Amino acid sequence: MLALRLEPETEERLAALAERTGRTKTWYARTAIEAYLDEMEDFFLAEARMAAFVPGKAIPLAQLKRDLALDD
Repeated sequence: MLALRLEPETEERLAALAERTGRTKTWYARTAIEAYLDEMEDFFLAEARMAAFVPGKAIPLAQLKRDLALDD
């Protein structure tokens, strides 16, 4: 379980959106958090991969296309 406090303006916007759409404030909060987590997980995975990148071990795109038979 998670409880959080929102700024009054944010709370009002969320309540208005929920009322207009027939969804709950909880649904919107959960959906937003899940989307944010997806983005942050992707970001930190990419950051870790870039930190581990070794330039001399990269495969040139042209070679990769040939190896995978993707040449035009």
